[in-house]
Amino acid sequence: MKSADTGHEERGADVGELARASRDAARRLRGRVRATEARRSEYLSAMSGARVYLKLECLQYTGAFKLRGAMSRLLAMSDDERTRGAVTASTGNHGRAVAYGCRALGMRAVVFVPETVTVDKKKAIEGFGAEVHVAGGDNCQAQAHARAYAAEQGMVMVPPYNDAHVVAGQGTIGVELVEQVGNIDAALVCVGGGGLVSGIGGYLKWALPKVKIYGCSPRNSAAMIECIHAGEIVTVETSPTLSDGSAGGNIVPGSITFDLCRELVDTFDTVTEEEIRDALLLFLKTHHILIEGSAAVPIATFLRRKDEFKGKDVVIVLCGANIDIDTLQSVLCGRAG
Repeated sequence: MKSADTGHEERGADVGELARASRDAARRLRGRVRATEARRSEYLSAMSGARVYLKLECLQYTGAFKLRGAMSRLLAMSDDERTRGAVTASTGNHGRAVAYGCRALGMRAVVFVPETVTVDKKKAIEGFGAEVHVAGGDNCQAQAHARAYAAEQGMVMVPPYNDAHVVAGQGTIGVELVEQVGNIDAALVCVGGGGLVSGIGGYLKWALPKVKIYGCSPRNSAAMIECIHAGEIVTVETSPTLSDGSAGGNIVPGSITFDLCRELVDTFDTVTEEEIRDALLLFLKTHHILIEGSAAVPIATFLRRKDEFKGKDVVIVLCGANIDIDTLQSVLCGRAG
């Protein structure tokens, strides 16, 4: 079936709807988020025989892709909702994104963090103007406190991935990639809760039906991949990982990203902590661009599977740059995890 307005082949109602939502989000976000560069990697291209492009979300205003989804959700609010403000729970990139977005829109932002949050992460969120409440011993408890507070205060809860507007916001990366790169045979994306790969995959599968989407996770924290393998959302045991940006714990029951990942991701891949560390070090040495552990995850997948990409146009999404200084120091000293 052909889309009436574009001539593109539709891959199903869900994908077509997601692609349209991403295009709409791209229009709303214009001027509010950075249209990051898709830069050719001469090093990775030469060593693999592929044409490799790096989507530099590590250069986004808040240092990570999360700003797109958060801003998309905030812009979808009514005037009354914006007056009351937004609430979320996060110790990292999502908390920064909601704080930045609310400040840009003149809204109140409240971010709940667990008692285990580091001083630097708390200060980073506060630096974007949010009220930070420390509550609960872990991320799940902080989420519960945030939801209760939002309900009590009549504020809007902004989830990190389980929201259609958030997914569409992440899909604006796909919109930019088609404009910047053109043909794409494969896209490698880190998977945490699945919002990023769902958004990008939805748009790319609509615009470029033959593209292959690779969902990449650290072996120590691959909750979405394990749920996909189980055929349902299940509780997953996780361990600490260098990819802390994707390590959000278990997938929210009923999350929209579970079905989207099942439909859109062609290949799931997990990498070890050593592979993440080696990929991060190699990238720093050869590209001189700061990235965080979650951005190194798809690089690690590419390095291990590089032979299958020979002669193809490949995009690696570098999702963020907010690496903790102590973590970076441990990597540079040769210690993983």
